[in-house]
Amino acid sequence: MKAKIKVTKEVDVRFLQVDAGVRYWEDADVNGKSDIDFCETKGAGTPAMPFAVKVAEEPKDCIYSDHYRWRPLIDVEEGRIVDWPKGTTAQVHYKICDDGAYTLLDEDKNEIVRVNSYVPDCLGDDGDYIILSIKEDGKIDDFRFTEDDVRQIIESDFDYED
Repeated sequence: MKAKIKVTKEVDVRFLQVDAGVRYWEDADVNGKSDIDFCETKGAGTPAMPFAVKVAEEPKDCIYSDHYRWRPLIDVEEGRIVDWPKGTTAQVHYKICDDGAYTLLDEDKNEIVRVNSYVPDCLGDDGDYIILSIKEDGKIDDFRFTEDDVRQIIESDFDYED
């Protein structure tokens, strides 16, 4: 007989890996300048935002900038983006539109759980936006990460079944 069971276990979460499909890169400022507008450049160019990763060839019809994804790794204990380029500041206000994957990792960066979900509250507002103010050392202003955030991330998984 096959049966689904829900198991609760205690884990030490140290990192949050973000994998976000950014709709409008220009909704962020990097070092005080608006980032690239892919519609204006017809899909050409590269985002200035650290951890923008190219995942596909440039689109022929530029509606969204889906050939790049934003993939920062956040140390949730320090509230800091790992390996953030020193001296770089950023104001992030990315619309994600149900195109985010969030992975909780332990201190050795082993995966605890990966979910496809709305933007977690610890990263933004309203489930659709990543809203962060990042300082020159990668520290995120007013960042908080609690056990409730872990629970919300897991339960917001599009594939989660209670």
